Amino acid sequence: MPAAFSRRSALMLGMAGATGWHSMAHALPPRVLAFPRDHGSHPGLRTEWWYITGHARAGAQDWGFQVTFFRSRVDAAQGIQSAFAAKQLLFAHAALTDLQGRRLHHDQRIARAGFGVAQASEADTAIRLQDWSLVRSDLPDGPGGRYTTRIQGEHFGLQLQFDATQPLLLQGREGLSRKGPESTQASYYYSQPQLAVSGAIVLDGKRLAVDPGSGRAWMDHEWSEALMHPEARGWDWIGMNLLDGSALTAFRLRRADRSALWAGGSFRVPGQAAARVFDAGEVTFTPEREWSSPHSGAKYPVQWRVQTPVGVFVVRSLLDDQELDSSGSTGAIYWEGLSELVRDGRVVGKGYLEMTGYAKALKL
Repeated sequence: MPAAFSRRSALMLGMAGATGWHSMAHALPPRVLAFPRDHGSHPGLRTEWWYITGHARAGAQDWGFQVTFFRSRVDAAQGIQSAFAAKQLLFAHAALTDLQGRRLHHDQRIARAGFGVAQASEADTAIRLQDWSLVRSDLPDGPGGRYTTRIQGEHFGLQLQFDATQPLLLQGREGLSRKGPESTQASYYYSQPQLAVSGAIVLDGKRLAVDPGSGRAWMDHEWSEALMHPEARGWDWIGMNLLDGSALTAFRLRRADRSALWAGGSFRVPGQAAARVFDAGEVTFTPEREWSSPHSGAKYPVQWRVQTPVGVFVVRSLLDDQELDSSGSTGAIYWEGLSELVRDGRVVGKGYLEMTGYAKALKL
């Protein structure tokens, strides 16, 4: 990246594009998502991410992992007639939860799109950011595709494949998911739950092969023009793969006083393509235990009681210290970590809990 375009400059342009240097947002129209095209990038909309979380056993111990690639349209640069204009920024976060060592490893990347450094295909999921990548391919004899990621952080690496075992799950109303009380606050959104995990985890140069059949992952792809209501400080979200093959999503957007501004989610049982979609008033998050971060000073609820139309669940973290500081890329400080899902006192699933806006208000 040329000296005239520093990381700080990229962040400032990205923030400007997210805080008002753009035309008035309009409600996203309902549309039929088309694949493989909609697996790819949508540079005409402002914010987009591809997000994979999961768990697996390797080297005789259990691990959690997270890989997220973000694309951000920089509105302040759209009218600049220069090949060096940062019209699209790509960011990436990756994390590895070491349950045995009780430690979270994480790293991040940022670059403007182009110049052979960073790119996100519009034809299918094919994202490269420096030496990190996420690519989707069709499986010749399966119900869907395979995602392959290659991540090399400072102390850890992820060389993983994620194979579909179920159809895509369209979130919201046929893939259009409301995120607030106004129609402009919505995203196109689909998930791929119950992904089978294979490959290897690398820690401090040691390669650990994933035990066959030991892991499950969850993929979210979401893109939008205006996602958050002005009163929203952040959100709480879960994506849980249940042991019986079901998939549970629940989320709420939160005001500064921690009251719910909007909520939603879905539940799908195995063997069905369509999910039971939750309305805004049908999901309630109640905190049951908090953890105070020694890094940021933020207090996060690391155990929740989540009430949904399909039952009441307890979500509890498997390691409290899973806070990520992405000040070097997106600028956010947030909690995202491997957690278990409990119903009637019995563990029924595992997945990831994400909590944003506790250290400072989230800006998109």
